Amino acid sequence: GRSYPAPAAMVCPLLGARLAPPTPSGSGGSGRGGASHLTPRGGAGVGAMSRRERAPEPGQGGAEAAVQDVEPAEPESPDQCLSLLPWDRFSAWLHCVCVVGFDLELGQAVEVIYPPHSKLTDKEKTNICYLSFPDSNSGCLGDTQFCFRFRRSPGRKVSLCCFLDQLDRNLPVYLKKDSAYYYGYVYFRQVRDKSLKRGYFQKSLVLISKLPYVHLFRTMLKQIAPEYFEKSEAFLEAVCSDIDRWPPPLPGKVLQLPIMGVIMKLRIPTYRDKPGTTPIVQNMHQADAQISMALPTVHEVDLFRCFCPVFFHIQMLWELVLLGEPLVVMAPSPAESSETVLALVSCISPLKYCSDFRPYFTIHDSEFKEYTTRTQAPPSVILGVTNPFFAKTLQHWPHIIRIGDIKLPGEVPKQVKVKKLKNLKTLDSKPGVYTSYKPYLNKDEEIIKQLQKGVQQKRPTEAQTAILRRYFLELTESFIIPLERYVASLMPLQKCISPWKSPPQLRQFSQDDFMKTLEKAGPQLTSGLKGDWIGLYRHFLKSPNFDGWFRSRQKEMTQKLEALHLEALCNENLVFWSQKHTEVETVDLVLKLKNKLLQADRECLPVKTDTLKKLQTHINDIILALPDDLQDILLKTGTT
Repeated sequence: GRSYPAPAAMVCPLLGARLAPPTPSGSGGSGRGGASHLTPRGGAGVGAMSRRERAPEPGQGGAEAAVQDVEPAEPESPDQCLSLLPWDRFSAWLHCVCVVGFDLELGQAVEVIYPPHSKLTDKEKTNICYLSFPDSNSGCLGDTQFCFRFRRSPGRKVSLCCFLDQLDRNLPVYLKKDSAYYYGYVYFRQVRDKSLKRGYFQKSLVLISKLPYVHLFRTMLKQIAPEYFEKSEAFLEAVCSDIDRWPPPLPGKVLQLPIMGVIMKLRIPTYRDKPGTTPIVQNMHQADAQISMALPTVHEVDLFRCFCPVFFHIQMLWELVLLGEPLVVMAPSPAESSETVLALVSCISPLKYCSDFRPYFTIHDSEFKEYTTRTQAPPSVILGVTNPFFAKTLQHWPHIIRIGDIKLPGEVPKQVKVKKLKNLKTLDSKPGVYTSYKPYLNKDEEIIKQLQKGVQQKRPTEAQTAILRRYFLELTESFIIPLERYVASLMPLQKCISPWKSPPQLRQFSQDDFMKTLEKAGPQLTSGLKGDWIGLYRHFLKSPNFDGWFRSRQKEMTQKLEALHLEALCNENLVFWSQKHTEVETVDLVLKLKNKLLQADRECLPVKTDTLKKLQTHINDIILALPDDLQDILLKTGTT
């Protein structure tokens, strides 16, 4: 019975455009700032090297610089903008909402997809069907929440790409969306119902999104799913209409998201935030009748609760995740498997886990054969499973984590040894870590004692999680800072950048040269942990996580060089140069400069808007000094 106005149009911040109309949260877009945008996305500082004559590289100023300003730069007014259509606001957050039910003849089936125009391939629908229900052995009576992740079918065009890419650029690297995958956030209900042939009501409400905002969507489902199961489709339509009036998911802004009479307040982190800090979103008093709810995080899981069953092996698990080793989590239900997989992936933050991970994986998954074959070594992937069949199918995997029901310990957990793989016969085996892996680093007894003391003193789980997250963060940063420092040294010197030559190339990464730096500038500067750090680095350099991290850094630094080259061009008297050269050479220069401007826009180079305006003025001045016929041609060239 609710009616909704048509969603208001917005404009794309492709060139730092302002988003309009303003929403209660304030929806300023994010324009390109200066070199500060090149702070390493990993957040590890590169502070120890002299930069007196080096070109400002990504990461200059390190962690300190990243703290100062956590808001993206205010946008400039654009020369062009892009109107957004109805459902575009919805699409910025979700791909679609699905209802999956159980049909006696067909089995699990997608009953509803909303909005109706949302496109899913048959393969995607099949994956959603099977992943939205717990395995029959899980015995999940009542309400269960979990999440899954599956491959998108290739070859589909992405609408809104420029708009969403703009938002994605300001995120920390570990929150950037992977366009090859969707997340499914599930609220599953199974209750006895004698009126149904099967004797049970079984249904899942599923949010499909590219965004890894686990806590946000979990909170949202808790609000809407119970009411949906009572009220059905009309309620779902009203929910989606609410979402289609949300501001876009802008990092760094406090957003207010109304959903069926409740306002969720949250802040999406930006890459400028200091790792490990979460700005608190205040729960402000509402003048109207709407209830307000402040979310402390959009993406984090309860680390301490997830790692409780494998309490004594957290450091070894950090190494396995860092190195991209094949890992399988065997759990009694999808809730436990998905939370544990997400906790593992997040334990190397602010590094991005670059391999595939499946919080909940079933024998019906489209990648089942690919991931369980014995004809080749297990892939670099983390799987969360609940079906007993996997105990046999995956027994050749090198590292298996078996967890029971996750509950916080009422007493100090007992020391549990690492178990041999041959002892893992069934899914009923005792909880523990089954592996023959020998950690590179010596065990840190301090963190174990600190957490054990917390259990004895009944310290709140939030505090225990904060201690554990800080421990993982410091371990990861100690490991990555020497790499950041070495990679920053590959940047050419400022004096090598000439406006009349192509930008200089980065020097090649040399494993031997990097290893030589560790003696004086290794992790021992920031970590007291002893062990075979060199061996850990050698192993890491062969891993998908290093490959992903290095590609990202390489791209940032190359873009920084392009930006510095543009600035060098702007500081030249180009009109004077053109007067000393032939018309052919001048036309060639104009075309190259126009290409530079297009590249700056296309790749969103970290260039100040003033620099781009100055270059455009140079181009116009050069063209106006040319004969009329050439002016007409050049003014039309390269503008589309």
